Amino acid sequence: MSGASAASTALLTDRYELTMVQAALADGTASRRSVFELFTRRLPNGRRYGVVSGTGRLLEAITAFRFGDDELDYLRSGNVVDAQTLDFLANYRFTGDIYGYAEGEVFFPGSPLLVVESSFAEGVILETLALSILNYDSAVASAASRMTSAAGSRPCLEMGGRRAHEWAAVAAARAAIVAGFTGTSNLEAGRRYDLPTIGTAAHSFTLLHDDEASAFAAQVASYGPDTTLLVDTYDIAEGVRRAIDAAGTGLDSVRLDSGDLGVVAREVREQLDSLGAAGTKIVVSSDLDEYAIASLAVAPVDSYGVGTSVVTGSGAPTCGMVYKLVLREGGSGQMEPVEKASSSKTSVGGRKSAARRLDAAGRASEELVVAGAQGDWVPEDEDLRPLHVPLVRDGVVEAGYTGAEGVRRAAARHAAARAELAPSARRLSKGDPAVPTTHVTL
Repeated sequence: MSGASAASTALLTDRYELTMVQAALADGTASRRSVFELFTRRLPNGRRYGVVSGTGRLLEAITAFRFGDDELDYLRSGNVVDAQTLDFLANYRFTGDIYGYAEGEVFFPGSPLLVVESSFAEGVILETLALSILNYDSAVASAASRMTSAAGSRPCLEMGGRRAHEWAAVAAARAAIVAGFTGTSNLEAGRRYDLPTIGTAAHSFTLLHDDEASAFAAQVASYGPDTTLLVDTYDIAEGVRRAIDAAGTGLDSVRLDSGDLGVVAREVREQLDSLGAAGTKIVVSSDLDEYAIASLAVAPVDSYGVGTSVVTGSGAPTCGMVYKLVLREGGSGQMEPVEKASSSKTSVGGRKSAARRLDAAGRASEELVVAGAQGDWVPEDEDLRPLHVPLVRDGVVEAGYTGAEGVRRAAARHAAARAELAPSARRLSKGDPAVPTTHVTL
């Protein structure tokens, strides 16, 4: 393939992004200095906080946002844009600045999650890319955070790849790890982001063999007792007995994937203990979500395998994020705030920054959104923790936010940010945002 490689992200966008650029080039406004802001007007019904995820993936995608020969040929053959615009796109490189909430940070309605400063043409063309990545990844991370919160110290394992688009599954695995999951079944996510991978056998492996004992013996012969045996293909009690017969009392764990998990887990725990396998752990799966995990809090369960619910945002598959122009250079050359006044879809003009107020105990008590802030704004009050970090400067991505390092940093940031929230923020019942937001203008 000539020109840009197959990994180009330039066409992961909507047609009107390019047609706006064409019209702006024609009338001379394409180069006007502009500030775009990405935010959400509300959280999913009753949720108390959201989690920023996908920032590292977005930065990687912006780096690959290049129009090579193949992309330009497609646009030319379809008469999508004119020759002047094709020339502009052929040389497109984002040269502006991007600030945002660090990946893993929690957010609330109106939080200025991403601020893009550039020419109009450079910034507007990134709208769809930014929204598609951050809306999905943040939805997964927001759901995953509720699950890891409900699980407490018990690990959550992501295994939802078969319930999502094949590449969405990779993004979902990454986002789940950001929000506290400890492993994923997805090998591409493991390879790409150096994530721990998990998985041993499905029911089909047991059904392949003439009997359950043969299946367990084969698995143990390959992996030793440090494996997980799925014991509910037939009779669970018999499955547990055969598992210990095959692996001995040093068997790492058994997995339960059906039935009333709370009741069955207690029965299996008693049976394992009676067989001398007190150290054998119990892993449960089967359509778990945060509510099911919470209901198993007092059950003798050691870890949770979560699939469909985590990769679909547990009922909220998008965060409703929008990307709006909030400040632009006017005809006089001065920067002027602009805002949308449409009913129920308003925006607030002006470049914004944000900080979180912490009380004496280190608990978040207020989200402060400041209009009129510039660049690396630092609040004067010592009890305010600034939330924006520089992500891109003069078109160059800051180090530490992409790849495996970016995921590790994001997971640490989320753990710290969630710890700042009051215990009430972790309730699964419907409620208001955990922290009130105050808007001020400098």
